[in-house]
Amino acid sequence: MPDEKEYLTKEKYDEIVSELNVLKSDRRKEIADQLEYAKSLGDLSENAEYHEARDAQANLEDRIGRLERLVKHATIISKHDGTVVDVGSKVTVEYNGKKFTYEVVGSEEADMSQNKVSIRSPFGISANGKKKGDVFEVETPNGKIEYKIVAID
Repeated sequence: MPDEKEYLTKEKYDEIVSELNVLKSDRRKEIADQLEYAKSLGDLSENAEYHEARDAQANLEDRIGRLERLVKHATIISKHDGTVVDVGSKVTVEYNGKKFTYEVVGSEEADMSQNKVSIRSPFGISANGKKKGDVFEVETPNGKIEYKIVAID
């Protein structure tokens, strides 16, 4: 899975690139300065500032690595024709007589509070490739839920 595509909107891609640039320049310098200061305090074995700075440095490098992988494997979501559910689709489904609209996005942008579901989620996997009028099931911890697609934008 490390070489798997990451689907991102252009806005999210730009946000990640911007964050990456800040982390690689400004934040790296800040942590290097903290490490130098902590080293100047003497005995490193019992130097809390030094250990905190080293932990911050490790966390920063992990974040930089993760963002670099995202950028390297990013596929920018483009507009589609709206005939089938795919990454970037807004799909309206009906369940128990109620309608719900979700945007199908890449994993990095999934956020249920904004009705954004990952293409890799059970819902995304089941809805992917379906057309208006199709019915699909999603396996949940409480059993299967059946949805009918009423619109795709």
